Amino acid sequence: MSEEYGTAPTLAALRRARAAQDSALRWMRLLGPALAGGVTLSVLRAEPSVGSSGRGLVVSLTLAAFAGGSYGTHVATRGSWRHTACAVLLVAGAVSLVWAQGGRTGFFALFTAIVLLVRKMPTRLAVALSTITLLMLVLASITSSHLSPFSALVVVAAIGCYCLITLLAERLRLANLEAEQLLTELEGTRAAEARAAALAERQHLAREMHDVLAHSLSGLMLQLEGARLLAASNPTDPRLPGALERAHQLGKTGLDEARRAIGMLRDDELPIPDRLPDLTRRFEEVRGVPCRLTVDGEALELGSEARLAIYRVAQEALTNIAKHAEAERVEVSLDYRHDAVVLTVEDFAAEPTRSDEDAAAGSDGEGYGLAGMRERAELLGGTLTAGATANGFRVLLEVPA
Repeated sequence: MSEEYGTAPTLAALRRARAAQDSALRWMRLLGPALAGGVTLSVLRAEPSVGSSGRGLVVSLTLAAFAGGSYGTHVATRGSWRHTACAVLLVAGAVSLVWAQGGRTGFFALFTAIVLLVRKMPTRLAVALSTITLLMLVLASITSSHLSPFSALVVVAAIGCYCLITLLAERLRLANLEAEQLLTELEGTRAAEARAAALAERQHLAREMHDVLAHSLSGLMLQLEGARLLAASNPTDPRLPGALERAHQLGKTGLDEARRAIGMLRDDELPIPDRLPDLTRRFEEVRGVPCRLTVDGEALELGSEARLAIYRVAQEALTNIAKHAEAERVEVSLDYRHDAVVLTVEDFAAEPTRSDEDAAAGSDGEGYGLAGMRERAELLGGTLTAGATANGFRVLLEVPA
């Protein structure tokens, strides 16, 4: 439960961090054109021979316009339009610089870097083009007298720092976005698991209530039917008070069992195999059929679900015997083995009176009999087999210890 409650604050904190990073990234994108433009103007002022008049001035103004326009296009365009706008700006810049002629290679490289810095491009492509751009700028400073090495280094440093910071911030943002998606999927998975657990709990409760009520109420109905017949034939029959007393005890036992089943949802008070003697004794008293319990081996430490399964399977098997069989005797055995516990419930009759279909229907004919017992066993990694024998019917449960 603590994990479920701990996920929500983590996801909220991650979303807040990503929002802050997105805001910082937007400011960095604003800083990019400003930084590149500022460096360009500084270089122009430091190098009077470049772009101070004539065609050079036209080139400078064109570069400034393209730098601002490239950022505006970045904001306004989406998808493939961004790449189209980037290509148009590059072509237009190349044409204007060719028209200006002479010693403008460095500024064409600078312009290319400005455009790249404000575009969203794949990381590898952006790194490759930026590297080429910076190499062109350095080469221009070496081969041309219009741009000093110091000015070229200033431009390279400015562009390089901005590229590095932008790439790191973008990578961190993408990593957080992926983590947020994973946490969202985890929340969905945990919600689905919670719904499945709730459904399993409802099914578990349905089985428990069935086992409790079917066992007690079927016996109660038999006793009341016997009392009714006695009262109808002979109201003064001395057996009548005994039948009514047994019916009363069955009703009381059923109520206690129902309360215990409900209480299982709140605590760990679960039926254990130690209660099997009481179960077999009550069966013998109510049904009037001898029921012998034998326990072999040294008792093993069992989990709560295994203990519950052993008790409920024994209870359901005895209920089915009372309802569907005309048994002369019943034997219940509990065998503690090295790595498993085996419960056997078998009835013996002069002639077989019960089919596999009778047992499969369950004590109330609605499928909670063998199906419910087998489901209990499978949930524990065990097995349950049931079938007719030469003189009756046998249910065998094996659960791992």
